Amino acid sequence: MQAKKLVFVAGLVSAALVPAVFAAPSANVYGSPSNQQVGPIEALARQAWREDIAQIVAPSEGCYHASYPSIVWQQVACRTASANHVHPVPHYYLFGSPMTAGNGNDYTIQTGSNLITKAVGSFPTFSGETSEKSVGVAAYGDGGILGTNEYSLQMNTQFTSTTTACKNHSGCTVWQQAVYGTDYDVKGEGSVFWQDWLIGYGSSRCPSGFGSDGAGDCYKNSSLTQLADISPADLAGVTMTITVATGGNDVVTLAYNGDAYSASQSDSTLDIASVMNTLEYQIVGDAGGSEAEFNNGVSATVKVAVTDGSTSTPSCVADSGTTGESVNLNLGNCTALGGTSPSISFTESN
Repeated sequence: MQAKKLVFVAGLVSAALVPAVFAAPSANVYGSPSNQQVGPIEALARQAWREDIAQIVAPSEGCYHASYPSIVWQQVACRTASANHVHPVPHYYLFGSPMTAGNGNDYTIQTGSNLITKAVGSFPTFSGETSEKSVGVAAYGDGGILGTNEYSLQMNTQFTSTTTACKNHSGCTVWQQAVYGTDYDVKGEGSVFWQDWLIGYGSSRCPSGFGSDGAGDCYKNSSLTQLADISPADLAGVTMTITVATGGNDVVTLAYNGDAYSASQSDSTLDIASVMNTLEYQIVGDAGGSEAEFNNGVSATVKVAVTDGSTSTPSCVADSGTTGESVNLNLGNCTALGGTSPSISFTESN
């Protein structure tokens, strides 16, 4: 992908102060080695950089990349998803085991009357993984991108709210997903993007730019930012951050090792900033109602931290997930914390 524009930012960023002597040789498409190829000091420096770059929002709609230790967002060529490509689906009914996470059976962070403007999803711990594959679920006709090392990371809003995007269609609600999907549009490359839904739009023709799922719902993708596929064994080093702004842009940033990738769209697409008070973050199957199936013995912690203009303790609500995809991990206990960055964290294992 060819660079189009450089965006410079000002401010004190701790990772920018890391001496160049700690820089490691390149080993992937954007020049950063895997976590296994760096020492402990370098790993800590990259972690600080990932936290810092997530604070710097790409300034305009489009696709961006930043590379450690730089705090410069570089605009890169976007990709448009194939028109007939499979897409993540919403949860309607709980077809699977009630203990399996996803397809409705998941925790969400809920902030009540406080609207969320920023959220960070991460896996503080993720261990025991030796194999993973995306498998079809009979209820969905074995849809999705199936096979070894196929999965998606999703941060999903509620779909109980209506906005101006529904154009006064009775029963219509909005649903917005921040997605990283492996091999989503190009084999060997993952994609970071927004997927937008008008749930219950009805039998009317979908708005311009939206396709129909054949069940009365409309959906579309933002432009895709491409990156190399990330091994599910490296999920503890991946952070997904979203920001939304009324009258501005909605931005999703995926930070991994020494690279960050960002995709943005106008908030007017769904006007999600006016209603967003609930979020689900999870690793699940790669679109189409599929399931991420791990080997036995996997144990993980999932954390979602938000900015909502308060220090109040949010609610951790069970059985409130919205994605139709799933993962073969059983949910454990969930803890909610208030403070400068209200959050929930929960365990899952098999």
